[in-house]
Amino acid sequence: MDHKAICKQAMDALFKDFDADALRHCLTENYIQHNPHVPSGRDAIINLLPMLKGAGFTYETHRMLEDNDLVLTHTTYRNADVFGAKTVIAFDIWRIQDEKVAEHWDAIIPEHETTASGRSQTDGPTEINEHDKTEENKALVKSFVSDVLIDGQIDKMGKFLQDDLYEQHNPVVEDGPDALKKALTQIQNDRIHRVIGEGNFVLTQSEGSWDGKPVAIYDLFRVDAGKIAEHWDVIQEIPAEMAHANGMF
Repeated sequence: MDHKAICKQAMDALFKDFDADALRHCLTENYIQHNPHVPSGRDAIINLLPMLKGAGFTYETHRMLEDNDLVLTHTTYRNADVFGAKTVIAFDIWRIQDEKVAEHWDAIIPEHETTASGRSQTDGPTEINEHDKTEENKALVKSFVSDVLIDGQIDKMGKFLQDDLYEQHNPVVEDGPDALKKALTQIQNDRIHRVIGEGNFVLTQSEGSWDGKPVAIYDLFRVDAGKIAEHWDVIQEIPAEMAHANGMF
């Protein structure tokens, strides 16, 4: 099975079929967890199944990227009060090892009924193309996040963004570079932990601060004709205490 199929099999067992035996088969015995509220280990995930099933939990994946041993999913979870709200939006990263899921990172945010741009947090293009430009697009996005979002070189923004096409899905930020410049007065990216890409889609997993609070920042960018044309994100506060010692990164 390819890595996307392995990931989907695990997500179905966990979020759709609530099948303990199937889930046990999908996860490594020493499964490593980075969600701050769920203990590490395979048994901790299996123990969630009755709660998820009882809540009528459902999921819908909008985008799935594969980059070597990592699979990224962009997903809406419903009846998800266990994760903080009735409906939540998440980016999940799954590491595949020996045809099983061995490690998991995520960031989760409640769904917003209205957004500054009028777009939802998940709509927009889903088709992956430009497979031959994956590494080129990853380098472009990494440079944008490093130079503009981390180092604050706002004058370089035009080098990376398409002025007339930069479409925003962050619920409180409007379209275009000017709105992004304003948002950067509130949020600060400090460090990139991972860059995951497939074709024209690239995600950066970073840590930083929002209004002075430490946050995990997942930014997904769509690249078109060598520039960034569209952006989705999930920003989650990093709690002071976690259910494990693995951290969120």
